[in-house]
Amino acid sequence: MKEPSAIHNTFVLERNYTKPTESVFAAFADPSKKRRWYADNETIDVEEYALDFREDGREFSRYRFREGSPFPGVALTNEGIYLDIVRNQRIVVASRMMLGDRHISASLVTIEFLPTETGTDMIFTHQGIFFEGSGGPEMREAGWNTLFEKLAKELAV
Repeated sequence: MKEPSAIHNTFVLERNYTKPTESVFAAFADPSKKRRWYADNETIDVEEYALDFREDGREFSRYRFREGSPFPGVALTNEGIYLDIVRNQRIVVASRMMLGDRHISASLVTIEFLPTETGTDMIFTHQGIFFEGSGGPEMREAGWNTLFEKLAKELAV
C-alpha cells in the first residue's frame, strides 16, 4: 500500500502558569505580547505579523529562515482565523501553514484557561493534518513546547 499523503494527529499539552487567568489569556490576545513569545525568534526574520483578535478575526505571520537554519532563505507562512473566543476561558483557531509555496499543514487548535488557587492551568489541544514534507506532528509538538517555554518567560516579565 502506498504511504498516505496526509497524516492526521492530535496532541494535548498542559501547562500551569503562576499568573492569573486574565494575564495568561492576554498573552494570546494582545498583539505586542503575542508577537514577543510567538513570532520573534533568533533563527528567523519576521517579515510580517498581524493579529486581529476577535471571532472571525485573522492572525497572519510570515517569516524567512536565516542562514544556518534548516531552510535558509525560505519563507514560512501561517494564516489563522479565530472561530471561537470566550474571554479568559477559551480560544479556538483554525490555521494553515506554508513552507515556501507549499501547504504543509492545516490545524484546529483549542486553548482552555482554567483558574487555580496558584494561577492558571492551560490545556492546549492541537488537531492537525500534515502533508508531505511537513516534518510531521513530532516537529509541531516540539515547536509548541518551545513556544510555551517562551510564554512562561513573557509572563514572568
